Amino acid sequence: MSSIERTIRVSYEHRVHFTQSVFDPSNLLLKDVLAGPSGPAKALIVLDESLALAQPDLPKAIEHYFAAFPGSLKLVCPPLIIEGGERTKNSYFHVSEIHSQVERYHIDRHSYIICIGGGALLDMVGLAAATAHRGVRHIRIPTTTLSQDDSGVGVKNGINAFGKKNFIGAFAPPYAVINDFQLLSSLPERDKRAGYVEAVKVALIRDHDFFESLERDAAALAQFEPAAMQRLIYRCAELHVNHIAGSGDPFEFGSARPLDFGHWAAHKLEQLSEYKIRHGEAVAIGIALDVIYARSIGLLDAPATNRILNLLEKLGFELFANELLNLDADNQFIVLQGLEEFREHLGGQLTITLLQAIGQGIEVHEVSLPKMLDAIYELQTRHAQTAKKILLAG
Repeated sequence: MSSIERTIRVSYEHRVHFTQSVFDPSNLLLKDVLAGPSGPAKALIVLDESLALAQPDLPKAIEHYFAAFPGSLKLVCPPLIIEGGERTKNSYFHVSEIHSQVERYHIDRHSYIICIGGGALLDMVGLAAATAHRGVRHIRIPTTTLSQDDSGVGVKNGINAFGKKNFIGAFAPPYAVINDFQLLSSLPERDKRAGYVEAVKVALIRDHDFFESLERDAAALAQFEPAAMQRLIYRCAELHVNHIAGSGDPFEFGSARPLDFGHWAAHKLEQLSEYKIRHGEAVAIGIALDVIYARSIGLLDAPATNRILNLLEKLGFELFANELLNLDADNQFIVLQGLEEFREHLGGQLTITLLQAIGQGIEVHEVSLPKMLDAIYELQTRHAQTAKKILLAG
């Protein structure tokens, strides 16, 4: 017997641009990103339905932008308006819908699929782009705080299946990401806030100074001051891109996902709530749970634990949900199934990130279920005490 072995190396340019009013014809960024050597660049655009409703002039503005550069750009049809949010990821229907438009308008591997929307829509459209013709150039224009500072600047695409988040998916770096801060202006406060938690997360595992800046900006962020939000988004996105480019494992061949700190419980909480709990809200609870657990096993000191919990609350997050107490037929806490599902998603041994200090993550491979249950009950008690204080103050 014999074999042939070769090492295949593929490099990617991962570009994240920051701008304002990307579809103003005086802003040449998108035109320059799309510019090709021969003929107008063809683009199919998918637009988040909620954004189209909140900014009803946006679809026409997109068409006018492309019409302003007929020699460089070609919009193959008016923007396809598709629902965003987690519902769009709960079946393969919308992926097939986009595939049909790719075939209808002869979108090829040198054309572009541009998605304008929140993280769930970006995930779904990214999967469609990655699987049409084995990969069509995909440009993400994230429109939520969460997608601009976290999911939209990543390399993951996917949809949910079998009751599990992101069960079907692909790693495919986008051709470019364009963060337009102006597109955040019409977001409800709940969605503006949701992305803050990913900044807290990456600061906790990577950057003590960033965490302190979030503490200093907490009051401004709670009031959604644009300058504070822009600082948060830029630094959070930068840390995520640094991790993707420099971790040595951008496509997660190993068993560790440091950027998923707090996510093993969050993904399960989203599912248990039938996605009534938003991703950012679930991650805030997941971080709080893991922080208390880390303190209980002697990894993290009490002052650091309190700083983290206090910051999350100052930013407006509730740190408990009743779904944490849901039981299965055997009287076991369902949320703890998230640990095995987290392990299974990557394979190998269980690996979760905890904290040994603010700015210092550490990987662990075992979890004490009794201590994790104690952490759940401590969150429940803290939540009840906070609610009582608010009631008395009112």
